[in-house]
Amino acid sequence: MQEFNSPLAAFLHWEAESPNHIFLKQPINGKKIEYTYQEAGKEARKMATYLNSLGLPDRSHIALLSKNCAHWIISDLAIMMAGYVSIPIYPTLNSSSMNQILVHSESKAIIIGKLDDFASQKEGIPDIPRISVGLFGEQEGMLWEDIIEKNQALKEVHKTDPDALHTIIYTSGTTGTPKGVMHSGSNFMESSSTLVREFTLDSKPRLFSYLPLAHVAERLLNNAGMALGGSITFAESLETFAKDLEEVQPNLFFAVPRIWTKFREKILESLPQKKLNLLLKIPILNGIIKNKLKHKLGLKEAVFIASAAAPISSEIVRWYLKLGITIYQGYGMTEDCCVSHFNKPGANKIGSVGKTFDNVKAKLSPEGEICIKNKCLMKGYYKAPELTAEVFDDEGYLKTGDMGEFDHDGFLSIVGRVKDQFKTDKGKYISPSHIELLMCGNTDIEQICIVGTGIPQPIALITLSELGKAKSKEDVSSSLLASATGINPTLEKHERIEKIVIMKEDWNVANGLATPSLKVKRNSIEKIHQEFYPSWFKTTEKVIFE
Repeated sequence: MQEFNSPLAAFLHWEAESPNHIFLKQPINGKKIEYTYQEAGKEARKMATYLNSLGLPDRSHIALLSKNCAHWIISDLAIMMAGYVSIPIYPTLNSSSMNQILVHSESKAIIIGKLDDFASQKEGIPDIPRISVGLFGEQEGMLWEDIIEKNQALKEVHKTDPDALHTIIYTSGTTGTPKGVMHSGSNFMESSSTLVREFTLDSKPRLFSYLPLAHVAERLLNNAGMALGGSITFAESLETFAKDLEEVQPNLFFAVPRIWTKFREKILESLPQKKLNLLLKIPILNGIIKNKLKHKLGLKEAVFIASAAAPISSEIVRWYLKLGITIYQGYGMTEDCCVSHFNKPGANKIGSVGKTFDNVKAKLSPEGEICIKNKCLMKGYYKAPELTAEVFDDEGYLKTGDMGEFDHDGFLSIVGRVKDQFKTDKGKYISPSHIELLMCGNTDIEQICIVGTGIPQPIALITLSELGKAKSKEDVSSSLLASATGINPTLEKHERIEKIVIMKEDWNVANGLATPSLKVKRNSIEKIHQEFYPSWFKTTEKVIFE
């Protein structure tokens, strides 16, 4: 891979080198709009001309509110070309959360793209210039299409110092208020170069972009694809997602654990486990079934399949391995630009997050907290110097907030979050994450949160998967009890699950109980349910339906 010092430099190279190569593929209403590198560049330059015409101060912050789409990428390029700083916003945030970020980031304008419910969000936008993409049905402020028609392409793109602020990424945050993580363009390209090198990606790869581009991992993967002159296809909708993915057959596929759980759930709906096991035992059918499922999932041509952002159950990884699909688990965070640890072919230990990248230094604090140092650590938290100082130690290592252990081969395992530990009324501290992972092998479970503050033993709060919801209460109870009974002997006495409580409602972004990257918001869940822990614990039932 040729070395670039910023995402814009990478794009400009391929725009000149391969102007007619397809860069972006945007499905809409059953059709696909394609943009070559040249066409995307021309549109970005016209938008950059308009942004400059707003007369904003140098290095102003421009917000970007949209689901993944071609216009997200073109907008990001336009913001760079105009010499501004991008503020990506999760497209699922409510108006209050969105307003908090727009005000805190001091955004001077906003580009509004593909959204599901902008009507409920718009009141969160302050009095700043608005640009909306008519293609996706929005008519707010200036229309993207009118701007492209009326403006000339910017002749000279802004020459920004690669080490200057490029973007502020607001973390989705499982606890507290979202923090604005500041990164430079050179940080992004250091990270993208690392991913390309470590995953051994070829030039001009096919990518499928569906995880929120407001999240650092998806943005970096798209940047890596762009640095290699690749093409990026987007999902049209949740309903067409499976079909879109199957059609693209990307060369690299990254998913969070919830996605892998959902994929397995869908397979088992049409091919129950007993039948699948039987088919996989038959020599000729074995290969046919594996290839068919790989193709159906869109993974037939993937050279690297990854899971990160949250811990994935070893049982799920082994389940996919039986289908001939190897999921490599990795570890990184917004603050270290995802450059930390990853499993790779030839160095893969299920249950771990892999070995330390060659260009990374890692250590454990005396308390067991993972600390990272690389060449793309954040510039700090926006407008929060004291908070920034708190997360770096005296040697300049980033304190991740995760507890870890290295084995004798150098593989890192995450054993919990520093702040997730809780104390039972026996005075025993418990790190819940490893217990949650063990329980997640049960396909009836969608999400789980192990809690126990102020009661003698932990209890498991869970939401049911679609498979679980289709079962009777008796069958679900038996299934969950069997899982708890199976794992309890492997746990310390004070860690053993005493009760299982099935939640009435799912935990999602809309009700504030999950982050946009699909992580459970432990603090929010505890705030609602903690008062009920004692009564749940005292009841004679082992499985309680809320």
